Amino acid sequence: MRNENMDVESSICQGNEDSGPSESGIKIPDRMLKREQDRLEDVERKKEAKNSQSVTEEKSGFFTATFSSERATIEELLEGCSGATDRALATQTLEKVTTKTQFLQKFLNDSMVFLPQYELRQAQAALQKLQNSLAEKRDEILPKKKFAFRSRAANTPKVDTPAPPVTPKDSGRTKVDGAISPPEQCGFSHFEAQVLTKSGAEIKQQDVLLTHLTNCKVRLLGSPSTIHIKHVQNCEIFSGPVSSSVFVDHCTGSTLSFPCQQLRTHHTTDTQVYLHVTSRAIIEDCQGVRFAPFAWSYLGLDQDFKVSGLDRERNNWNQVDDFNWLALGTQSPNWSVIPETERRTEWDS
Repeated sequence: MRNENMDVESSICQGNEDSGPSESGIKIPDRMLKREQDRLEDVERKKEAKNSQSVTEEKSGFFTATFSSERATIEELLEGCSGATDRALATQTLEKVTTKTQFLQKFLNDSMVFLPQYELRQAQAALQKLQNSLAEKRDEILPKKKFAFRSRAANTPKVDTPAPPVTPKDSGRTKVDGAISPPEQCGFSHFEAQVLTKSGAEIKQQDVLLTHLTNCKVRLLGSPSTIHIKHVQNCEIFSGPVSSSVFVDHCTGSTLSFPCQQLRTHHTTDTQVYLHVTSRAIIEDCQGVRFAPFAWSYLGLDQDFKVSGLDRERNNWNQVDDFNWLALGTQSPNWSVIPETERRTEWDS
């Protein structure tokens, strides 16, 4: 009997050689201690994940409610402009819509970090629709001020100078197309092989439209609110700081350079973009788009940065979202970074 007791005690001692002490003096095997520690850590991780998910859902819910409310307000204001007879009141309403749209753009940019991809794309599409509606409403209401067209043409001697030597009838029509935009929607349209310039006073906090340009050099020496670039080929388009967004559509073989809050590029090929962007750049249905940091300079650039409200220290020029390439961790083949040895070093103004 004594031998059996000694065998049991010996077995217990051997089993506890790798065990840790407990408060009661009974030794607990290390593997059990580790298992309990792992269990507690797992519980804590799940708790943190649940809390984080809850916070994200709350933020997402707040974003959806706020965005929908602001969107409805903007749509109501735009609807109120339809058929307006009081031009001054309609213009004032459009200015209010512009301010609200810019706020909505900033609100969306600030919310990108926590929004699900699907919800982000839906919001961006809705915002784009609002901005297009705003541009259309301007075209509907403001171009009726025909007396401003002649004044506009007189203020752009650089554009009009080449007119006399070439087919007067056609070139005259082209000049009208390029100059009819009122101050609220200024820009250049239907030009070929021209140097086109806008001063800071002409574009300050204005929406600028650049469309149907071929082999042109465009210089925007100031701080516009928004730039729309559509149907351009083999052009150089340089701009000062854009306080909200730049929209590019159907651009081929061109060089673009500007600071902005957000860049959205569609149907663009073989184009270089020298960019300063404080949120992110987005491309869709693009190929051969290459990026480098913004490097163009002109007299007054520092002041225009202040006017735009852009953060000069924050530049996400190489953080590009390709909506046609959603494979995480894999570089999109549709865009790339311009090697330093190939970047442009000479800029004219």
